Amino acid sequence: MSDADLIELFTRFLLFSLLAIGGGITVVPEMHRLMVEQHHWLTEAQFSASIALAQASPGPNILLVTVMGWNAAGWAGALATTLGILLPSTTVALIANRGAERWRDHRAVKAFRQGTVPLTIGLLFAAGWVLAAPTAHRPAGLLLTLLSALLIWRTRLNPLWLIAAGALAGAFGLI
Repeated sequence: MSDADLIELFTRFLLFSLLAIGGGITVVPEMHRLMVEQHHWLTEAQFSASIALAQASPGPNILLVTVMGWNAAGWAGALATTLGILLPSTTVALIANRGAERWRDHRAVKAFRQGTVPLTIGLLFAAGWVLAAPTAHRPAGLLLTLLSALLIWRTRLNPLWLIAAGALAGAFGLI
């Protein structure tokens, strides 16, 4: 990866940070478009594996960008994506925190918070769509995805059991 590519990686993740209302997972479709479709810095398998590894690891979910950066360009890519995603959101959070108590009950702040709920839900559905796409051609993969979503939504089942089920399905070639 060239220096210009690393700069683009950094600046794009700066923008992703400002769009990631609801967490880093909400901008996965844009990350996919950039990393896999547009620049081919990652393969489809590397992209999915990056997310799976980050989600299975302890710590914040935003680790997915560090893993993507690492897979695309080693240490330089990991640094570019991580700094890019963290700098704007951390700065905004620090500034917002200073006025949070004073402005918490202000009408505009309440409206903003309420307005971000449907946006976050839509972004999460888009992320789910991109992540489910590789299994869409296999009925078992689609069924496992839908069943997992339903179980997470309606039960208190530990997600590790669903990850194990997905691993077994993959090991047996079902997905």
